[in-house]
Amino acid sequence: MSGSERIKETPAPLAELMMSQDPARMQVLMTTLALANVESQGLLADVMMGSGPLGTVSQGDPMRVGEAFRAVGWSFATNPAAMFNANLELMTSWMKLWQEMSMEAISGKPEKDKDKRFSDPEWASNPGFRFIRKAYEVNANWMNSLADQAPGLPENLQLRAKFFTQLLTDTLSPTNYLGSNPTALRAFFETGGQSVLEGLRLARADVKKGGGKLYISQTDETPFRLGENIATAPGQVVFRNDLIELIHYAPTQEKTYSRPLLIFPPWINKFYILDLQEKNSMIRWLVDKGVPVFVVSWRSADEVTQDYTWDDYVQKGAYAAVEATMQASGATGVNTVGYCIGGTMLSSALGHMAKTGYDKIKSATFFASQSDFELAGDLRVFTDGPGRSYIDGIIEENGGVMPGSMMYETFNWLRPIDLVWRYVIDEYMLGKAPRPFDLLYWNADQTNIPGKVHQRYLKDCYDENRLSTGSFDVLGETVNLKDVKIPVMVQASKDDHICPFESVYRTSLVFGGDTQFVLSGSGHIAGVVNHPDAKKYQHWLNPDLAETGGEWLENAEEVPGSWWPTWWDWLRPKSGRKVEAKQPKDMGLGAAPGNYAKVRLSDIDLPL
Repeated sequence: MSGSERIKETPAPLAELMMSQDPARMQVLMTTLALANVESQGLLADVMMGSGPLGTVSQGDPMRVGEAFRAVGWSFATNPAAMFNANLELMTSWMKLWQEMSMEAISGKPEKDKDKRFSDPEWASNPGFRFIRKAYEVNANWMNSLADQAPGLPENLQLRAKFFTQLLTDTLSPTNYLGSNPTALRAFFETGGQSVLEGLRLARADVKKGGGKLYISQTDETPFRLGENIATAPGQVVFRNDLIELIHYAPTQEKTYSRPLLIFPPWINKFYILDLQEKNSMIRWLVDKGVPVFVVSWRSADEVTQDYTWDDYVQKGAYAAVEATMQASGATGVNTVGYCIGGTMLSSALGHMAKTGYDKIKSATFFASQSDFELAGDLRVFTDGPGRSYIDGIIEENGGVMPGSMMYETFNWLRPIDLVWRYVIDEYMLGKAPRPFDLLYWNADQTNIPGKVHQRYLKDCYDENRLSTGSFDVLGETVNLKDVKIPVMVQASKDDHICPFESVYRTSLVFGGDTQFVLSGSGHIAGVVNHPDAKKYQHWLNPDLAETGGEWLENAEEVPGSWWPTWWDWLRPKSGRKVEAKQPKDMGLGAAPGNYAKVRLSDIDLPL
């Protein structure tokens, strides 16, 4: 049986499997291990020969993690009472562990673990593995609590210490190592070592793909073709400049609403998360409602756009798209959507429009987007002095561009259990080749970002929170979002690790007009893109804004299913009267999904 085959549903106890290895199987195992040794040496050579995308920036301690850890240590060293309490907590936890293990030995009923990393039955049935798991949990929980218990720790150092301690404890999980992962050990013996051999080959392929740096393949990308089996909603590119393509999607109704909807997706990823497949396409769903839909497709930063600024994204992105949408549709105004950083840009543009009297945008919806960054979550670890210096070094080494590969890594390490270690185990330890998955294909289809845009986003928005405090400059004007009086709906996702619920909720308080807030279940992607036909998750409604998201949620009504119908109830009255549908005009610029979306990172030579 190859390492890529599924392990049987009810595996035999690991001890029995190990004892059942006869001489012939052991000979096969030793032969396979010899081949694995060759592969491991080849893997080391691939790493040594490759330069990797970070160069010298990755050397030393650019994020000054050591400084944060030393600050925690010094805080305890100068506060004996706090140190005593921390040590007492650890000792008490270990005493409780010994008591639990003794009681389980007597009762024979081991406690089941809710952590999906420890779902293999061996973690509960085998006393040795059960002790390893519980000991890890005791130590990890204690380590992760230290930054919160350290007296007088500055907020930025506390955030850095908590973030990297969590990364450390996630890395140290016994499930991440062959010798202490019963699933991997079982596969090792059942396949005669083939699982490890195949895992090393997959690792070598990923290192070669990353140019000498491990670039974990989360999915098999080969089956997907944009415009053929993914991003297939019909439409035309009706406008193009150096920064954007504007796509007008073909109507499916004889009559449509008169006011079009213009969507600004994030430029960190590509727009087609809104049109992955027919069954979950937001774009198709809106078109079927009779909405004239226009979507911006951002150009991945290259030698043409490497020096573009935030003002360029407002001028060549927001303003240009609004004007082109009105020209293509014949409308005198548009409704808009901003998703993630696309929403941050849109809110800054709305501030400038309010300041200058430009009134073409009639409403705005924000998907998982922040304009107030006071509670912006773990990404703030990259926005203080050391974090920005680290990012600045990467941008400098890449010719003024923030490479998409680095953004991909950053977001993966915000959820390492699900987006890193899961694939390390499945691929490199179990030898399972990645399977095709449209969402993960999109996630890996990253874009480069102009360095100046990214640097300003981190400094002025995340670190200094200028956009929400009326001190953010756009096209020579200092904008105040309280001047934005158009109707606004703000959507957040309850389990969003990129734009946390409480942070997005604060964004609903920064505008000066009528603002509605809706909270959906799930995270940054599934919380937004949740087709009603899927009948998944839920959302919460409360027409009265409170001081905090927690207070708002206490009095909110939980509604089963997607939040899209609630949004549509809000958007429909703002979409104008019904008129004869207008087909997208063929401007000679190509069909949806356009040219910019088809450019991969490998197609771009960064101007080093």
